[in-house]
Amino acid sequence: MIMNTVKTTMLLAGLTALFVFIGGALGGQIGMIIAIVFALVMNMGAWWFSDSLALRMSGAREVTPEEAPELHEMVEVLSVRAELPKPRVYIIESETPNAFATGRSPEKGAVAVTTGIARLLTRDELAGVVAHELAHIKHRDTLISSIAATIAGAVTMIADMAMWSMIFSSFTGGNDEEEGGGLGEMVSGVLMMILAPIAAMIIQMAISRSREYLADAGGAQILGDPLPLASALEKLEWAAGRVPMQASPATSHLYIINPLVGGFSSLFRTHPQTEERIARLRAMAS
Repeated sequence: MIMNTVKTTMLLAGLTALFVFIGGALGGQIGMIIAIVFALVMNMGAWWFSDSLALRMSGAREVTPEEAPELHEMVEVLSVRAELPKPRVYIIESETPNAFATGRSPEKGAVAVTTGIARLLTRDELAGVVAHELAHIKHRDTLISSIAATIAGAVTMIADMAMWSMIFSSFTGGNDEEEGGGLGEMVSGVLMMILAPIAAMIIQMAISRSREYLADAGGAQILGDPLPLASALEKLEWAAGRVPMQASPATSHLYIINPLVGGFSSLFRTHPQTEERIARLRAMAS
C-alpha cells in the first residue's frame, strides 16, 4: 500500500510538472492562469456533484434496510471495521455483476451494486467487493481523481488555446520569421499540442490504476482476508465479457471491473489487468 501511495504522489507531481512546462511553453503565464482557472471550476464542479451524477447516470436506486436487509447489514458491519460513516446503499437493475462507490467525502459516501452481483458471488465474495468500495471512500479517491482530471484538463485546454492561437496567427500573418516564427518552431509547437494531452491522459490513467491497487489492498485489510476479493474479481472479469453492461464511458472508471470491455492499450486502461490484481491479492494471503 505504501508503494502505491508513493506512486500516486509521484504521478500527481509528474502531471503537475507537465502542466507547468506545457503552460509556459505554449500558453505563457497568462494562458496558463486562464486554463487552470477554467479547468479548476469545471472539474471541481464535477467533483462536487459527482455522487449524484454517477448514481443518476447508472440508474441506481437507493434502497432501505427493509428492502435489502442483508446488504445493509454487510455495509454497516464493514463500515465499522473501516472506521467510516455508513454510506448510502443503492441497487442498479442490471444482470451484469458489478459495483462502484462514489462520494466527495466519507460523510457523502454511497455504495451501489447491481442485481446480478448477488446471484454470481458468494456472501464472502460480495463482502470483499463491498470492502473494496469502502476503501475507495476511505482513501477519498473521488477527490484524487478530480485533482488529476483538473490538471489533465488544464493541459488539454492550454494545448487547445495554443492551437487556435497558431491558426489565428497563420491567417493574420502574425507568425512570420520576423516575429520569431519559423517552420521548426511551428512543427515543435504542433507536436507539443498533440502529445501533451496524450501524455496527461496516460498519467491520469496511471493514477486511476494505482488507486485500484490501493482499494484492493485496503478492501482486503477491511475484510481481514484478501482471497474472497480475489475470487470475486475472477468471477466478475469472466462475467464482464459475457453479460455486457450498458454503462456510460463517463462512469465506467468507477466500477470495480470496467464494464466497457475492449481492446484498450494498457497505458489507457482505467483499471489494472484483473489477472495482476488477483495475483497481488493472493500474494497478500501467502
